[in-house]
Amino acid sequence: MRKIIPFSRFFVPAAVLSAVLITGGVVSFFAMGGFNLGVDFQAGTVQEVQIVPTAFSLTWDGAGNASIEYDTNGIRIIHSGAGLETRSLSFLFSQYATVGELLRAMASQLEGLHYARYAPEGTNSSWLMRGALGDPMLGSVPHRVHYLNPDAAEIPIATVRDVMEAGMGHGVVVQSMGQPRDRHFLIRVQASDGAPQGDPAAEEGAAPAALDITGTLEAEWPGQVVVIRSDFVDSRFAGHLTDQIGILIAATLLLVLLYATIRFRLQYAVGAVLGIIHDGIIVVAFVVITRMEFNTTTIAAILTILGYSTNNTIVVFDRIRENRRLHPEEPFVNILNRSLSETLNRTIITTVTTMLAVMSLFIFTTGAMQDFALALMVGMVSGVYTTTFIVTAFMSFWENQKAKKAKRELVGAPGKVSQGKPVLSKA
Repeated sequence: MRKIIPFSRFFVPAAVLSAVLITGGVVSFFAMGGFNLGVDFQAGTVQEVQIVPTAFSLTWDGAGNASIEYDTNGIRIIHSGAGLETRSLSFLFSQYATVGELLRAMASQLEGLHYARYAPEGTNSSWLMRGALGDPMLGSVPHRVHYLNPDAAEIPIATVRDVMEAGMGHGVVVQSMGQPRDRHFLIRVQASDGAPQGDPAAEEGAAPAALDITGTLEAEWPGQVVVIRSDFVDSRFAGHLTDQIGILIAATLLLVLLYATIRFRLQYAVGAVLGIIHDGIIVVAFVVITRMEFNTTTIAAILTILGYSTNNTIVVFDRIRENRRLHPEEPFVNILNRSLSETLNRTIITTVTTMLAVMSLFIFTTGAMQDFALALMVGMVSGVYTTTFIVTAFMSFWENQKAKKAKRELVGAPGKVSQGKPVLSKA
């Protein structure tokens, strides 16, 4: 016979602990000025950059036009123009193994192409890279081509953060991407409160000049900043996203309430919604206290946690309903202890196996994905705790109140004789 663990003994201490955690989260929220909002929820600029040295630059003063294209195998230059036959010249890295060989080959085959080399002549040509932004057309303005040396010294994220904060003067978030030797960063800068609204540049999705991330980095690392991606979020989009999040969470609570009411009873439904709210507040309090950036990734983590917790709660509810049918004369608190004890193995195995996958994400990733995994781990622990002690404690309280009400009705009914104990409703 399976041993029944008296979980009910911890209902009151768990309620006190939850009250302390929630109170601490609320106090921290106001004391720390609310969430550490990401650029998703406020006007600002986000750029993905790599800080790598320039290998060479190209200029063009020949006849017609010349444009440059890149891929992992080499560089291709397309020469075209009025009265000229269009030519596509490919320079494969396997054929020209060094930067010196590559540049001499390009200059010899294209009259009017000039170069200035900055990297050592023997630099491996396969290290060359180019940002996603910029004009592929060659002209009088030097077109820079960078390279990433796998053995190059790392640039600490703290150094990039200090440079950005010194240059921008307001909210900056810097995240490291990839391996440290990649010198790859995601930089988010909040727009100043006094930024003009209705700027035509902002309407077209361009970042205001006040948020010149590239210029700030170039001042510290001239000619070494490669822009991989650049986005601007205006205040109207941020406000719209916030409204959508509120609607999404409200819809989640409503649907869970409806589902649990139909499948079980209102008592179960209210308990499930209470558990969802409890888990949400605990995770949000953790995000506030640790100053984790609150962005769309954080919202995804919270919604994932709510779904995970709801699944665990429904499993326990189903066992409670079954045990009430099998043991109709047993006190409800014993039914709760029996049901939690019988589902304990399933809860532990499911949580541990899921936690292993989430821990792998936390250990082997960085940036937003690592924050996502950390929030999931906290939420999974909170979800098990909520189902075991908070939701079931609420159901026990509900059942006790219902029994007391039934007793009062029997005592207060004149001329009626009690025929025994009040019969509790069965799920």
